[in-house]
Amino acid sequence: MTEAILNGITLGFVLAISVGPVIFTIIKQSLTNGPKGGFSFVAGVWLSDIVLVVISNAFSELVSGLLKYKMMIGVVGSVFLFLMGVVYIFFKKVSIATADGEPQRFRKRDVAKIFSSGFLINTLNPNVIIFWLGVATAFSGKFNLFERIIIFSVCIGINIVADALKVILAGRLSKKLTFKTIGTINKISGILLIAFGVALFYGAVILRK
Repeated sequence: MTEAILNGITLGFVLAISVGPVIFTIIKQSLTNGPKGGFSFVAGVWLSDIVLVVISNAFSELVSGLLKYKMMIGVVGSVFLFLMGVVYIFFKKVSIATADGEPQRFRKRDVAKIFSSGFLINTLNPNVIIFWLGVATAFSGKFNLFERIIIFSVCIGINIVADALKVILAGRLSKKLTFKTIGTINKISGILLIAFGVALFYGAVILRK
């Protein structure tokens, strides 16, 4: 029991400090769209992680089978990141958060769109799939089902708290931003997403050859 909790805490902190397209997009959404935008995005990421954890533990053979299509998943994910980067650089409209921390005219379809982008960015990253499958496989022979539930629950719980803190801290900074600053943030975020997309494509296609 104690060992399971410690493994969950360790795994959670590894995820919390890991660097990838998700963390930059969390900060970007929180700065430009306020807490509502930030939480909409991370909620999509959380759902993706939960789905991948459940599938990796319950249907490890299925996930292993999906890894045969790692190149295809990597290409789709890299194209998605690249297109998001292009949108942020050239087409993203600049909005300013209102006094209560929410952007002007933030609609339900905006929430759904941001939520979906969080889910897709996480799910279409083959490295995330490999990570969860690898951890699930490593723990399957050492811990029983109840202990694995504890490990992954603690891990995801820590990750949720860490992401929430990132959203809150970035959301506070958003009140001090100007249109010019937000425009610059959009462009920087776009460049980073394109860079991650290129790196993902390189890892999935070029290195595989």
